[in-house]
Amino acid sequence: MSIRAHALCLLACWLMLPCAARAETGGAALFRDAEDGQFDMSRWLLEHRGFLPVPIVITDPAVGNGGGLALAFFHRPKESDPTAAEADGAPRMVTPDIYGGMAIRTENGSKAYGVGASLHFDDDRWRYRGGVADASMNLGFHTPGKRLPPLEIDYNVDGVVSFQQGFRQLGNRDLYLGLAWIYMDVDIGFDVASDRDNFTPKELASRSSGLGLSLEYDNRDNTFTPSSGWLGMIEGNFYLPGIGSDGAFQSYRGHAYGYWPLGKRLVLGGRLDARWANGEIPFYRLPYIDLRGIGSARYQDTRAGVLESELRWNVTPRWSLIGFVGAGRTWGRHNSFDDGSSQVSKGAGVRYLIARALGMQVGLDYAWGPEDDTFYIQVGSAWR
Repeated sequence: MSIRAHALCLLACWLMLPCAARAETGGAALFRDAEDGQFDMSRWLLEHRGFLPVPIVITDPAVGNGGGLALAFFHRPKESDPTAAEADGAPRMVTPDIYGGMAIRTENGSKAYGVGASLHFDDDRWRYRGGVADASMNLGFHTPGKRLPPLEIDYNVDGVVSFQQGFRQLGNRDLYLGLAWIYMDVDIGFDVASDRDNFTPKELASRSSGLGLSLEYDNRDNTFTPSSGWLGMIEGNFYLPGIGSDGAFQSYRGHAYGYWPLGKRLVLGGRLDARWANGEIPFYRLPYIDLRGIGSARYQDTRAGVLESELRWNVTPRWSLIGFVGAGRTWGRHNSFDDGSSQVSKGAGVRYLIARALGMQVGLDYAWGPEDDTFYIQVGSAWR
């Protein structure tokens, strides 16, 4: 049920026009980088309360076009030295604390609001990620394979979702052990009442509560737009009646993102992502193909796998062009792996380095999938 709601349309008129006005009235230094004199938001985000009203743009085929607003706060951790450098002499990127709230609405009537944060403690030995949201989402469940004839079932999921996760660094390595609690309490409604008969009572369960364990390795050069290093994570979440869940099921995920510089201007990225579920999983919690150009939850089953590559060409120190291609497949309950078909998407995009101290690029992607073509506003990497 993840919505591809990429925010921070920082190059839009709300931001660019006020910044231009400040430059005209003597405030240019705040939004100019001391190194190259270009427009840059590092000082604004890290040194001036770090507060930013953030437009949200949603272009997911699953929910239609829409938007909203987030209020985001960026804060430099006390242990972060702005003059520090890596062993090779390159400036060390800052990993900021981020917290705030958001509200969104789309053209098909979906809406949500919530709060969340990503925090670091004790020189990044402890990490926290989490949020709480109240949402009413109008979605479509697609039924491929042998169990049901192919059709789309339109439904609404309305309720509260909470995700809380803490990490502890293991020794002095780039390795973190995580513990999570995921809670969802929702009401399910169908546009056609008889569609409910296609599911078992356990597949219609409204409350799920699970505890999760994860192991994460992260040596990327920065968390927003990496140019080297890799992120790898394995996690398992276990939902049980004893901790408030209506059904007993398990969900697992393993993913790895790698980044390799090719000379001075090119960066090659690779992504491998596998998700699977067992037990009495509600139909709206099934794994799905997560790729740009393919609507969220468009292809679902108890198993999902994705391969994706991306090439970034740094045309200048500030501007970059990217191209990407990916393929995904689902199988398990509806199809065997051999019976499942691979879905391919591809696209291109443009980026601007909006905050050099954070290593954060923003930009626009345009993607083509098997049914849809759409654009995405990106902040940092498209891989979450």
